[in-house]
Amino acid sequence: MYKNLTSYIEELARYNEVVRIGEFVDPVLEMAEVADRMAKSAGGGKALLFENTGTAFPVAMNLMGSEQRMCRALGIQNYEELTARIDKLFASALLPKQNLWDKLKLLPLLQQAAQWFPTVSDRRGACQEVVMEKPDLTKLPVLKCWPYDGGRFITLPMVHTKDPLTGLRNVGMYRMQLFSETTTGMHWHLHKTGAKHFRTFVRSAQKGVFPVAVALGGDPVYSFCAAAPMPENMDEYLLAGFLRNKKVTLVRCLTQPLEVPADADFVIEGYIDPAEAPVTEGPFGDHTGFYSLDDLYPLFHVTCLTHRRHAVYPATVVGVPPQEDAYLSQAIEKIFLAPLRMAVAPEISDLHLPFEGVAHNIACVKIENSYPGQAIKTAHALWGAGQMMLNKIMIVVDGDVNLSNYTALWQTIVANYRPEYDTYFSHGPLDVLDHATQTPGFGGKICIDATRKVLPLSFRRGAGSEDFPPPPSGEGPGVRNLLPLLRRGLGGGRLSFFTLITR
Repeated sequence: MYKNLTSYIEELARYNEVVRIGEFVDPVLEMAEVADRMAKSAGGGKALLFENTGTAFPVAMNLMGSEQRMCRALGIQNYEELTARIDKLFASALLPKQNLWDKLKLLPLLQQAAQWFPTVSDRRGACQEVVMEKPDLTKLPVLKCWPYDGGRFITLPMVHTKDPLTGLRNVGMYRMQLFSETTTGMHWHLHKTGAKHFRTFVRSAQKGVFPVAVALGGDPVYSFCAAAPMPENMDEYLLAGFLRNKKVTLVRCLTQPLEVPADADFVIEGYIDPAEAPVTEGPFGDHTGFYSLDDLYPLFHVTCLTHRRHAVYPATVVGVPPQEDAYLSQAIEKIFLAPLRMAVAPEISDLHLPFEGVAHNIACVKIENSYPGQAIKTAHALWGAGQMMLNKIMIVVDGDVNLSNYTALWQTIVANYRPEYDTYFSHGPLDVLDHATQTPGFGGKICIDATRKVLPLSFRRGAGSEDFPPPPSGEGPGVRNLLPLLRRGLGGGRLSFFTLITR
């Protein structure tokens, strides 16, 4: 895999996937404007390297803003290659072992898996080649993306925390608004593991301050793993080791009891003081096209700032899709399909998160449908699985429909969905950034059951038929209301998912 972020950029350059910009571009508003236009061009455009930023560091953006670049970041040719590797791993590990020979076959797998676990070096890493004599975050080309943002903020931080009771590490991605040379906000939501670690620290009445370390850059797979919906007690660097097929080397921080990747470009060490009152952070332009409101979050104090020689500052735009994070979500849906199928809902055969849904808000699920109510069972299972608990709209289908073909998806909905029978509402956790709910972080969910209905055996025998809803017809109640939109959409070619949900 890649030695550092620079080696990844050089790899992209060999395939003509990078645009170098030598003219001065201001990190305040201008870089985000250029990157936003590039992200919305055909196929996600190209990666951008701003070489004149008004600071000592260049800025790299849109590095994973296409399916091709996302695959390069993960070291694969296509997602099918990685999916097959994951399926093979689960098959090898979980199939019953009938005899000693079957068990011995596991030894190569165990030897390979041992190479995925991160290791901690006693030496300093490349990320610590330069130690700022006096840490100053304003020396970094930190972006301001939208005119009414509350300020500049770090957009791709990999925030390291540890559970104070178990010592288990978590790496999350939470925006960090700059307040001064040595302070930022720490925008971790209630649902996030970093926030849970901090709450545990406070409740355990431990003395002192809560240590935090933030890494920027390094192998691009780290950013993917920090954003991925990992199980709470699983190390993100274990996933990185699996994807790289090589263990991640960590180094100890200089001022905090934490470890960070040795090949990171920047490391910001610091702490949060539980005795301090939360500070007002925000507002910020968000994925939904609205500004998320200002709110109270912990204040992060910087104790040390180190970086690699010739470091590159990574950044992204948080805004209306498609953006770079849309391709991160696309990779997540492919990589985590097998674990979801294994641990949550074995009937799932495919999962699609449309760009317009901003990751988890809209989910299309295809299942092997074999009994009445299985679509609803699947919806409830997914609503209880990690970050899928934040899902707002779920559409469940069966058969051979291609979930990313929205015309075919429409046709399936028209054929199988009866609003009066097949619409299911629930309540539960929602994204804190969701502006459409009256209660922050909590609100309504909907499941649209567009599967072909499996009739109970008693109905097929003719008993109790008066209690079973009639099968749908192309012009039946509820479906009739969808047909004008469907015809308009089909006349214009491939429907966008935004049209499907909002019209």
